[in-house]
Amino acid sequence: MPFFAKLAEKLTPPARRKARSAPLKNEAAAGRLREICAAAESEAIARLGSRAAGLSADEVGERLKEYGPNTLAGPKKHRVLADLFERLVNPLVIQLLVICTISFLMGDLKSTAVVGSMILLSVMLAYVQERRSGRAAEELQSLIRASAVVVRTGREIEIPLAEIVPGDIIVLAAGSIIPADARIVQAKDLFVSQSALTGESLPTEKGSAAAGPLAVDPLDLPNAVFQGSTVVSGSGRALAINTGLDTFLGEISVHLSARKEDTSFDRGVRSFVWLMIRFMVVLVAAVFLIVGLTKHDWISALLFGLAVAVGLTPEMLPMIITVCLSKGAMAMSRKKVIVKKLKSIQNFGAIDILCTDKTGTLTQDRVILERYVDVTSRDSEDVLRYAYMNSYYQTGLRNLLDNAILAHEELDVEKTARKVDEIPFDFNRKRMSVAIDFEDTHVLICKGAVEEIYAVCDRYQIDDEIFPLIDMIKADLMEEYRDLSGQGYRVIAVAYREYPNDKEVFAAADETGLVLLGYLAFLDPPKDSAAKAIAALRASGVRAMILTGDNDLVTRKICRDVGLEVNRLVTGRELAGLDAAGFDRALAEAEVFAHLSPMQKEKIIRRLRELGHVVGFLGDGINDAPALKAADVAISVATAMDVAKESADIILLEKSLLVLEDGIIEGRKVFANIVKYVKMGASSNFGNMFSVVGGSYFLPFLPMAPIQVLTNNLLYDISQTGIPTDNVDAEFLEKPRRWDVGYIKKFMLFIGPMSSIFDYATFFLMLYFFKCALFGKPGTSAAMNLYYESLFHTGWFVESLLTQTLIVHIIRTNKVPFFQSRASGLMTLSTLSIMAAAVFLPYSPLAPFLGFVPLPPIYWAWIAGFLLAYGVLTHRVKRWFTKKFGG
Repeated sequence: MPFFAKLAEKLTPPARRKARSAPLKNEAAAGRLREICAAAESEAIARLGSRAAGLSADEVGERLKEYGPNTLAGPKKHRVLADLFERLVNPLVIQLLVICTISFLMGDLKSTAVVGSMILLSVMLAYVQERRSGRAAEELQSLIRASAVVVRTGREIEIPLAEIVPGDIIVLAAGSIIPADARIVQAKDLFVSQSALTGESLPTEKGSAAAGPLAVDPLDLPNAVFQGSTVVSGSGRALAINTGLDTFLGEISVHLSARKEDTSFDRGVRSFVWLMIRFMVVLVAAVFLIVGLTKHDWISALLFGLAVAVGLTPEMLPMIITVCLSKGAMAMSRKKVIVKKLKSIQNFGAIDILCTDKTGTLTQDRVILERYVDVTSRDSEDVLRYAYMNSYYQTGLRNLLDNAILAHEELDVEKTARKVDEIPFDFNRKRMSVAIDFEDTHVLICKGAVEEIYAVCDRYQIDDEIFPLIDMIKADLMEEYRDLSGQGYRVIAVAYREYPNDKEVFAAADETGLVLLGYLAFLDPPKDSAAKAIAALRASGVRAMILTGDNDLVTRKICRDVGLEVNRLVTGRELAGLDAAGFDRALAEAEVFAHLSPMQKEKIIRRLRELGHVVGFLGDGINDAPALKAADVAISVATAMDVAKESADIILLEKSLLVLEDGIIEGRKVFANIVKYVKMGASSNFGNMFSVVGGSYFLPFLPMAPIQVLTNNLLYDISQTGIPTDNVDAEFLEKPRRWDVGYIKKFMLFIGPMSSIFDYATFFLMLYFFKCALFGKPGTSAAMNLYYESLFHTGWFVESLLTQTLIVHIIRTNKVPFFQSRASGLMTLSTLSIMAAAVFLPYSPLAPFLGFVPLPPIYWAWIAGFLLAYGVLTHRVKRWFTKKFGG
């Protein structure tokens, strides 16, 4: 398990106390950290009322009362009923609940059962899917118990992390988790990994000397360590300064404990539902009044109005959305993308800006030896061989750079050279040396920080020539080093000196008069797939932005290597100095942001969303958690810190932008099929109800009986169950798609009336060709009145169901249906089955129960003509609409 997984699991119990004003508190905590780090070791300890021997038990007790336990703000755990209630309180479900309740009160148990089952299915499916993910994280938490070693009353003891208090002396060793924000008071070869907090790949060297200017970024303090980082090598002791919510990590936890904002998907569904509610209220009121005033039967008017309300409600939407999302989740899992929160799939497809960190996404998340050059930047095998022998023969803990040197190429050095002695690395010298015996000469090979190697060199070598290293030449040679650093490399220098073979013991004093041999340049290299992935994202209409805590030089080089144009790079320090207009301008112009704090990443994400973008963020570190929380789609990886995975909506099984691009396309397919249902349901229902309003006014009877309206609506909904499996045109997948309620409204208003044209044609066909206009006329018997009314209802029921089911195939594509674009097999089967049911019902045993009568044979010739004309007209209007409004 990643090192901070243990800490993150431990540091997420309920909040230790009521949080005070976070910004002020954390600013004060940062100021206190800077002040104490600027003081000498003994003075720093004294300022916190501590001592080298640590705190006493009484002092610890008092400080626990004052500062509280060393825990972070954890997410609020909902009970089952609270989780279910949260899913019930949204406009779509509320609308369905209202209709379900009214249906029940009116005694319409069939409608009650249908709508109620839709609510139950959609709510429970979403709850069960997301609860499984949450339970897995809780099970991990119960297995972890993190601790730290501190000095108290002169003795080293192991205590739970929650019991660390300001003033504690923390004992650090390789593998230790830093339990608080602290100041180093003692260090020996101490290297700390802050990658989870800053995103930097390489460990940072820490010492106990007083820090410089107070205005420095706290994360850059050379003698400060932070909760959540880990000791890679060396040992030391640290003075705890800030604990719990006062820590750098504590500020992040406060943001994570807040409720996540609504996403693009949430807002889109809510807007659509309110659109349908407004239309439903207007039309139902109109139908109720028209029927009541013209037919003088207010009970029938109310029942018919209720049926119209059910007809206008896309009650299958929760099921369609859930099935589409579930199918999408299964398809994405086959592409190594695990969906933790179902509704995030649509947001995934709607992403138009993907923000990602650099390490492990664009890069391989490992350090390699990229170049080994002489002082003129020419490749040099001598530099590699000397560095290899230095790393091979050292007995101290090898760091990442040593491992990279040894992994670059395997050399059999023991046959050619024998180790004589070693001068270990220390913080003050910032270099280490080994002495070897080579051809009866003892050679001292030294490698380390470039400035420190230069300080002990008086000569330099080019090929086999050695020259004096005078100050003027030194300045020129340093330019080569600065050029490598400017390209984003981590650079160290290699030097040597030959000694007589009778010298067997070496000390730091012997590191003088060395010959500068050259440089080693290290890098976390770009992934082979990164350039291809960025190009694929760009082709799919997704803008890639890099948000990293790493330095700007390294970031610029990696971005350049993967083909990402860096027209402008903005650092965290520059960003902090911009006003609102400058900040927005930077977001528009820059693709790369480097050396960012976690809160700056979050601010960028939030502002991009405020500007109307759908933003995805890929991150795996603790420093990424606030940005993950703020994004429309939070994306993490299976190997990420647990705190990042808990904030994620989607988890990638491999950290690759190529996998992301596959997921985005799958998300667009899911959204395409959801929108098909919305467009077809909204326009079809609107057209039908538009016909109902007119028919209610001029017909001598109701246009359709309430039971027939409900049956029509139910059968139509069943015909749509194949939508989640439907094929999606390639053109629809070429760019990001999002909810556009204005577009849906226009589509409904333009396409819906097409069906009304043929509804009214059917009205007049039934009235005058099939003589239903004789209803209520003098001389017409009661039995014939009932026949004419039933014949009219049957004729319009069949025409309405056939046309709105057939039109599914017209609306599902912008191309010519059946020829240029075909529906999936299951969707074709579902629509044909319902059309067959519509033809069969008037002749079935259910006909009397539903109020149907057999239709004359000539009726089917008329309907065939209507279907053909309706299909052609709707296709033409659809093509015109698409050209005018897009889609």
